[in-house]
Amino acid sequence: MNEEMQMIKSLRISRGLSQKELARLIGTSDRTVSKWERGDARPKDAHIRALAQIFGVSTQQLLSVDESSKNNEEATGMQSLVELFKIGRGPSSSHTMGPERACKVFVGQHPALDALQVVLYGSLAKTGKGHGTDRVIKKTTAPLPCEIIFDYTKTDIPHPNTMDLIGLRDGVEVARARVMSVGGGSILFENESMVHLPEIYREHTFADIAGYCKKHSLRLWEYAAEHEGPDFWDYMNQVWNVMKRSIISGLDDEGILPGGLSVKKKARSLFQSQHIDESAATRENRMVCAFAFAVSEQNASGEQIVTAPTCGAAGVLPAVLYYQQQKNKFSDEQITRALVTAGIVGNLIKTNASISGAECGCQAEIGSACAMAAAALGELFSLDIDKIEYAAEIAIEHHLGLTCDPICGLVQIPCIERNAVAAMRAINAVSLASFLWDSRKISFDKVIKTMKETGRDLSASYKETSEAGLAKIVF
Repeated sequence: MNEEMQMIKSLRISRGLSQKELARLIGTSDRTVSKWERGDARPKDAHIRALAQIFGVSTQQLLSVDESSKNNEEATGMQSLVELFKIGRGPSSSHTMGPERACKVFVGQHPALDALQVVLYGSLAKTGKGHGTDRVIKKTTAPLPCEIIFDYTKTDIPHPNTMDLIGLRDGVEVARARVMSVGGGSILFENESMVHLPEIYREHTFADIAGYCKKHSLRLWEYAAEHEGPDFWDYMNQVWNVMKRSIISGLDDEGILPGGLSVKKKARSLFQSQHIDESAATRENRMVCAFAFAVSEQNASGEQIVTAPTCGAAGVLPAVLYYQQQKNKFSDEQITRALVTAGIVGNLIKTNASISGAECGCQAEIGSACAMAAAALGELFSLDIDKIEYAAEIAIEHHLGLTCDPICGLVQIPCIERNAVAAMRAINAVSLASFLWDSRKISFDKVIKTMKETGRDLSASYKETSEAGLAKIVF
């Protein structure tokens, strides 16, 4: 364990952080950080994830968490679904959503500016062009002119994803802020403390939630409604409207995706490629795939999408729900309830395992999205809670071990096709669950635990590092 703890010290020093500064960023004491670095104590799982975000490494690279540490911190509840469904520009919550949010806050605080200068450091500088950080910043700050500077050499920064925002008036600097994009679309202005969001849900397993719902005769969306705030449904309606817009915009879009792979946008072609003798089943596959491609291509282009649960897996859930609305005329209210049902499933995975490709591979992103879509579809079809659970379990079980190996680090190959395949698989999972639910042997809670363990066993090369798998292909 001492060697693992020395890695924390080494990474901290390389980032120019004191023990006190690191402790402030992750919400603990400098004495605790000192104990970690001496090897007298091991960080809890939540602290490991926070450290990995701050240092810009995967949890596996940081240290291997053995079985004894799993029991150090058990979940006691879940955060709001608002923290799962985030609206912003793709393709990366850290590299695009975070900087987008920072720019909006900064410009909002300084409305008299006539120009901006943004300096990107660390990972934001090194992978910013590939992830479209510069494009998103310019879109967000328009019509203000904005100069973007990539600083590849500065190392004394508080976080790998650090940026300086400089506001100008008549060519003179009048405002400045340093902001860190700390993961999941969250940002931290320098000298601010990490905000620990409240856990508003008491239950944190599907078994406990199902027990509560059965006792009180509730659907999953009704269970969520009991716990969320007064503005929750307005926000979820906004989420669905953004999802629909991303599909409609994607179907109307053509051209080549940015990033240098020369990947052609295919959503519009799929949508319009109807055969004269096309069967109903073939049409369903084509339409669902077209909708999934539309959202995924909008994400890859740096347009506005909703994390469901991530940017890279954002096409699965809206594709399934939009197709069902077009086919069966479900109301927006019914769709929104299905979205909330999907959110409970995604929140359980986020709380008890991970939705991060860097942490658990693509099974955590596309597998989670498939499970969420299956649960949502189960709600639309008025399946009972046992069938919804089984549909979600089937969906994620058959993504176990899926690697995250994006070519050139872009969310294009194989990510876009995976969204389409997962959307169709979600539909199949619901059909299978409706027939076989009474013979199932594996619970949703057990498959989440398995996914987490599988993710820990995956080599770091297969977890969003683009060092193995399909990512090794050179065009």
